[in-house]
Amino acid sequence: MKAESGSTVSLWHAISPAMTREPLGDNARADVCIVGAGVAGITTAYLLAREGKRVIVLDDGPIGGGETGRTTSHLSDALDDGYRDLERFHGADGARLAAQSHRAAIEMIARIVEEEKIECDFARLDGFLFTSEETAEEVLLEELAAALRAGVDVEAVTSVPYAPFGPGTALRFAAQARIHLLKYVAGLVRVIEAAGGQIYTGTHVNSVAGGSPVRVETDRGHVVLASACVVATNSPISDYVITHLKQSPHRTLAIAAEVPSGSVPDALYWEDAKVYKYVRIHPGDGHDWLIVGGEDYKTGQKDDDVERLERLENWMRAQFTMAGPVRHRWSGQVLEPADGLAFIGPNPDGAENVYIITGDSGHGVTHATLGAVLLSDLIAGRENEWTRLYDPKRLSRGTVTDLAKENLNVAVQYAAWLLPGDAPSEDDVPRGEGRVIRHGAKMVAVYRDDAGALHPKSAVCTHLKCIVNWNNLEKSWDCPCHGSRFAPTGEVLNGPAVAGLVDVEVQASE
Repeated sequence: MKAESGSTVSLWHAISPAMTREPLGDNARADVCIVGAGVAGITTAYLLAREGKRVIVLDDGPIGGGETGRTTSHLSDALDDGYRDLERFHGADGARLAAQSHRAAIEMIARIVEEEKIECDFARLDGFLFTSEETAEEVLLEELAAALRAGVDVEAVTSVPYAPFGPGTALRFAAQARIHLLKYVAGLVRVIEAAGGQIYTGTHVNSVAGGSPVRVETDRGHVVLASACVVATNSPISDYVITHLKQSPHRTLAIAAEVPSGSVPDALYWEDAKVYKYVRIHPGDGHDWLIVGGEDYKTGQKDDDVERLERLENWMRAQFTMAGPVRHRWSGQVLEPADGLAFIGPNPDGAENVYIITGDSGHGVTHATLGAVLLSDLIAGRENEWTRLYDPKRLSRGTVTDLAKENLNVAVQYAAWLLPGDAPSEDDVPRGEGRVIRHGAKMVAVYRDDAGALHPKSAVCTHLKCIVNWNNLEKSWDCPCHGSRFAPTGEVLNGPAVAGLVDVEVQASE
């Protein structure tokens, strides 16, 4: 089965209208300014607005228009890095707090859905972790023992309602959940605005300067002064280096196909493998959506998304013979901390009254929710037992080797400065695609639009000067070092870069 290439739209963005507001049109003041209108920023704004804080949220795109609309929304305390590794990195108490915090996040979402009467397809269900060809059953049982020590409600089972990863022992995690995240975010927005909170889209933040007050400056020159600022931009734009040395950006792929209602039991399914897959069901109109994801890779370091999507689809068809045509194909950005848990707390460079949420590690919804709780407590001066576990300044035991490997991988990417480029000249750039071309000492990112016009930009990422690479699936320029992403014409799509790719002039040969 041949997967299609081309620009992608997630299932959620396809079936839910974009939520936009007017751009910030003047200087403003707030108790808390939140940069980023995804699930992390909006949940934080919701909690603070409910406490009576004056809240302003800024985003350069639509509400939920970034990674929030690309998640597959598995709400789970079966953490991707596993409780065996979490014990190794954070100790038994740390693993217990990690489980407790993610469980608390699921329960908070359930409570908010009920109290605010948000129609968002929230449902509690089981999650099943399966072995793979790479993992023996005894490894799964070791994970079971570690999860039980952490207080997780989990058991080994040999009978599963649907076993897409084959028969044998699986771990059943009870009381997991799924949700239509954009509908949930829309419900939170309604409450925020009813409480007097202000949300501005189409507003790009150029800088966040810590202090008392914090100064948040936008691309139109307007400034928000606030007692505190929360940077919830997936990858933080307020911390230039420190956090980005301790986490790595990955793309994860997903497809969605229609299946007959009830043909696949409503549950979460995960494979314990290095290149893993994950599956879930979501109710549709007269059918169910079968969502299959996986095939992760380092951002900017591959351009084989079409082949990866083809592998996902071929696997799906072998396991789910009732599946119809794939209707949606997309990818998302996942930030993997070296020790498996998000970075939530004060900006690690010491910027006064600036806080970050980043490092979702495949659990963006629960990390965002527990992060909103933690930061609301820190801003209010309340104690929270999760503070040390998620401290952005931490350096967990046992991560030194992994950090060295990751930063060596980053260093290798700078060798692209010495390479000849992807194509000899602009004439070799197909319509609708991009290529990096060398012009003397300059590396130029050249995009040719569907009408044939060229859009040359410097290929140098404006964060830490890596050379970007073309992503033909998402039609973007992706940085292989720290995951910044840019539109074909150079505008920033994803931090840590704040500024877009720089204009350059080139001439195509006759």
